[in-house]
Amino acid sequence: MSLFEVKNLRKNFGGLAVTDDVSLSLQKGDRIALIGPNGAGKTTFVNLVTGHLKPLSGTVHLDGQNVTKASPTQRVKQGLVRSFQVTRLFSEMTPEEHVALAILQRLGRSGHLFTNFKTMPEVVEEIGSILALLGLGGIARTPVAEIAYGQQRLLEIALAMALRPKVLLLDEPAAGVPSSDTVLIERALAQLPPGLAVLMIEHDMDFVFRFAQRVVVLAAGAIIFDGTPAEVGKDARVREAYLGSYADDRSVA
Repeated sequence: MSLFEVKNLRKNFGGLAVTDDVSLSLQKGDRIALIGPNGAGKTTFVNLVTGHLKPLSGTVHLDGQNVTKASPTQRVKQGLVRSFQVTRLFSEMTPEEHVALAILQRLGRSGHLFTNFKTMPEVVEEIGSILALLGLGGIARTPVAEIAYGQQRLLEIALAMALRPKVLLLDEPAAGVPSSDTVLIERALAQLPPGLAVLMIEHDMDFVFRFAQRVVVLAAGAIIFDGTPAEVGKDARVREAYLGSYADDRSVA
């Protein structure tokens, strides 16, 4: 049984099928990249599986349970967590405070954030562990407005980890990050728990090829490829729909 499984998911906007009979599964520990041209339906797919959009048909299963009708909050509680393409942080708050808020929300105690979290040893310990995992321990008490954008993207992942996901959906974690800082994100992702299943949407193909065990390609709302990074550049449909000259450059290299 798969940890996460999408079966025959469909979504239309007007007469246009933006998600066209998509089926996909993840096992524990999977590292999968979802790629495709702009307008392929990647973000719509993530919004469907996280409950922010309702499908026309198809089902979403998490850890053996059908969560197709579950709310986004219910899916998070069951272990399906996403990060967002654009950072959603509070500039005056510190990484420590952000992670504390996420942990206390998970525990149903978010009203205690500013008065009590530093008196909760178990919460303080978890905050330290999560920030250390993402390489953010050194800036734990620095306001977000004063930290680099790449570190802000790492903090987004830290917030997702504070919710204790079984399946983590990363929506372009390197978007807007200078190439010199992308290595920080790659290094942090390599430290994630080995049993966590990760599905990453990303346009940086070098990043994708270093991260992914499997690559899934969407085009016009449908999956046209699901296989290894070594195979994807050789697939004629993928080359035509998306990779093009990038695949040619890699074959030469």
